[in-house]
Amino acid sequence: MTKKHVAVLLGGFSSERPVSLSSGNSCADALEAEGYRVTRVDVSRDIGRVLSELKPDVAFNALHGPYGEDGTVQGVLEFLGIPYTHSGVLASALAMDKELAKIVARSAGIPVAPSLVINRFEIGNDHPMEPPYVVKPVAEGSSFGVVIVREGQANPPQILGAAEWAYGERVMVERYMHGRELTCAVMGDRSLGICEIVPVGHNFYDYDSKYVPGGSKHVCPAELSPNIYQKIETLALKAHQVIGCRGVSRSDFRFDDRLPGEEGIVWLEINTQPGMTPTSLVPDIAAQAGIEFGALLSWMVEDASCSR
Repeated sequence: MTKKHVAVLLGGFSSERPVSLSSGNSCADALEAEGYRVTRVDVSRDIGRVLSELKPDVAFNALHGPYGEDGTVQGVLEFLGIPYTHSGVLASALAMDKELAKIVARSAGIPVAPSLVINRFEIGNDHPMEPPYVVKPVAEGSSFGVVIVREGQANPPQILGAAEWAYGERVMVERYMHGRELTCAVMGDRSLGICEIVPVGHNFYDYDSKYVPGGSKHVCPAELSPNIYQKIETLALKAHQVIGCRGVSRSDFRFDDRLPGEEGIVWLEINTQPGMTPTSLVPDIAAQAGIEFGALLSWMVEDASCSR
């Protein structure tokens, strides 16, 4: 039986292009090894025409950031009637907007950090909230544009008003949550497990600690008490479901184990297009669950559909 023709969408033109190229090529190589016919498609503005001519059976979406992760390319694929992986138009757009995703999560009883969204030029010389806090673009990934303001810092970060800022006008100011950096992968209707991320030589899990080999250590499975482990898995699955995600997603958490019981658990955000690079988290978590990389990607291809 001939396996499907898969168009792996990679690259694109967001700030996360390098990450997408790495993810996409890793996925394409693995899918070829699984016996699929694979065409790598470096996405540009003519993606509709390219896919119309290519006529793949499935589009494997390995794009990251705006246009690839925010419902835009998903809408193109719906229009063309090409089954695709990961989440659909609405869930992708909702999850990409960090503040809207938090509103939905909070309404479902998922604990989130206090935050507000403002125009970056409104911050000026006065702190928008008492430090410590984190400033992050509302609709970017890979920790692009994330700035941590520590206790005792006299003024807000000046980069927010600078001309070289390239991450949009709206930023989210979020209370900095102390604790361990945890992430939980969801595949379909089940949680796969939890990984703790320990940055090596970095103050937090920034771009380099995510994508430079040796930039972070992954502790999979995370060393947590059984009740905390189960609670975080439950919250990740709930976030996946209430936001309307499909396929594979990854929820990020902070856990302050100085607080009693489950009080230290805080959900930060959900990633509908988690990285699939050699240093990425979801492949590590899946492997711990007994699912090899090729099998994970094959499941995603066979799960692909329209109207997601």
